[in-house]
Amino acid sequence: MMGSLWDLRKRLRKDNPRWVILLIDMWFVFASYVFSNYVVNNFKGVFDGALMLKKLVLILPVYLFMFLCFNTFRGIVRQTGIRDTIKIFKTVASAYLILMGLTLLIKSVVDKGTTMGDYLILSYSVLTMQACILLVVMVGARVVYRTIYEYLFLPARKGENVLIFGASRPGLVSFSLLKEDPRVKYQVIAFVEDKISRIGKRLAGLKIKDLTEITKEYVEKYQISQVIIAVENNDPERLEYVSDWFQNIGLELKIMPPARILLNSGAKREIRPLKIEDLLGRKPIKLDHPEIEEEMKGKVILVTGAAGSIGSELARQIARRQYKKLVLLDQAESALYDIQQSIKAAQPEHMHCVVGDVRNYAFMQRVFAQYKPDLVFHAAAYKHVPLMEANPYESIQTNVLGSKNVADLCMQYGTKKMVMVSTDKAVNPTNVMGATKRMAEIYVSSCSGKSETSFIITRFGNVLGSNGSVIPLFEKQMENGGPLTLTHPEITRFFMTIPEACQLVQEAGVMGKGGEIFVFDMGKSVKIIDLAKRMIKLKGYRYPEDIDIKIVGLRPGEKIYEELLADNENTVKTHHPKIMIAKVNHDELALKAERINSICQQILQADQELPDFMQLVAGMKQVVPEFKSQNSEYEVLDVTEEQELLDETPVYSLMKKAEPSR
Repeated sequence: MMGSLWDLRKRLRKDNPRWVILLIDMWFVFASYVFSNYVVNNFKGVFDGALMLKKLVLILPVYLFMFLCFNTFRGIVRQTGIRDTIKIFKTVASAYLILMGLTLLIKSVVDKGTTMGDYLILSYSVLTMQACILLVVMVGARVVYRTIYEYLFLPARKGENVLIFGASRPGLVSFSLLKEDPRVKYQVIAFVEDKISRIGKRLAGLKIKDLTEITKEYVEKYQISQVIIAVENNDPERLEYVSDWFQNIGLELKIMPPARILLNSGAKREIRPLKIEDLLGRKPIKLDHPEIEEEMKGKVILVTGAAGSIGSELARQIARRQYKKLVLLDQAESALYDIQQSIKAAQPEHMHCVVGDVRNYAFMQRVFAQYKPDLVFHAAAYKHVPLMEANPYESIQTNVLGSKNVADLCMQYGTKKMVMVSTDKAVNPTNVMGATKRMAEIYVSSCSGKSETSFIITRFGNVLGSNGSVIPLFEKQMENGGPLTLTHPEITRFFMTIPEACQLVQEAGVMGKGGEIFVFDMGKSVKIIDLAKRMIKLKGYRYPEDIDIKIVGLRPGEKIYEELLADNENTVKTHHPKIMIAKVNHDELALKAERINSICQQILQADQELPDFMQLVAGMKQVVPEFKSQNSEYEVLDVTEEQELLDETPVYSLMKKAEPSR
């Protein structure tokens, strides 16, 4: 007995050949017709078994043909759903209509009682009854098979009890994943909703409960450990409210990413832990410019800094387009190799990875001469504020000289467009890194109109999950038991996702005509201490009992608040409500570009020994007068009484010589 049960379970586990399912369906056609013919004709008192078998000569081929057309036998029977039911209905209905039509046609040309009539003239009532019975039997057989399968296998997978928040299609997808994946051991207790129109109804046989009904008592009664959030529109404000509710009653949170995110990122359909990125800030910005694909089609595209957070995602997005050549350039060999291996390009044979440094003009000239890029996305930069505050020479070399090299070569080799990736730290900078990015913006802007190349700048805030950003830092600190280190209790930042940032860069490449600085309407800035507390809670810890937050003081050059637009700038709307063009102060743009040239020359001449950092920063403040150092040794340069010190610096004297006489 046990052996036969084991054989049955083993057979049910196995996906049988499709022809077996087809034979079973054809048997259902035969049996349903025999039954229908017997019932109808026996009621009339004219049942003839031999005549009935003759008529199957027409019925069986028609149904076989329709089964082959609709492929009803190719689905996995134990996973039969509504789509399979609809397909069966279409198949049976089509066969029924064909047989009715043929019968009507044959009756008009063939006499009843003849040999041909015996085979081809069918009864309308028998056909109708057969179609109804066949539809019920085919669907019913699949449901019975699925029920037996679930009865034999799914109850044995008892594990944690969970809730699903979201009584719509994503919720059903999550339910199916949990129910049918043999690797997981979860039992769904109920669906939960915060929309009144859905509460009290049933989905997949489970009641849809109001969010407010999920209390500590309810969780303890049913021993629920987790809740899976599965909604198509992941509004951060809604997620924040829902996650707070569930976390306050001690439930672990997981999420099923929306279909649009899975489609855009190429990620697998899976339930994953809820991340802090899911809860931050604002609704995602949708960028869908139909001309982006056309703009890049058949073009040679160069991405500098291609191994960085922005550059690598930009490379991934562009790689799926129909380019002529895609050149990925970075000085980080290992990171560039990782990107090369991870990218699934539409045309891998036309993708080239180049190891090199944007600071090396001769090398970059060889790259431009070899590939002659039509579009350049310049993402190469140093970005860490404290490190650059201590190393202004390196910051100027990469962020200013590197950008100058790329811009000059774009003009020399006839590049159609150059899009530079900038940062909100370039607005009213308080540190060396921000000031060098502003200097790069100034130089790139000064190149507009000098050649056929269009120069475009994109400016955005902090990128979630990028190398060195606050979220990975907090995660590492929590892994080590804390505390989380925070520089100031009032510090705030704007955030955006890496895909959003890279879409903006591409959008700017299409939209820009030259000379613009594109900025995002990034919504409200996020208070970092609130972010830290939420991350602690999200990981299942308590603040401050399990993980504490330690205030360590502002780092050199660090702002408490960041801006996207400078005080003397305003914005102009574009076709997208979330993208604006900053109207930048272009006063003395040519003069500032000459001063930048002078500083770059000073850097290039410093082969034997590093120049005095104080002198370098003093020269930067002349180019970017709004650069006011904070919590830095360079604050002394902002004091009016020290102006004489500034006038005596070699860098400033060199710049004064470069100024045109007035």
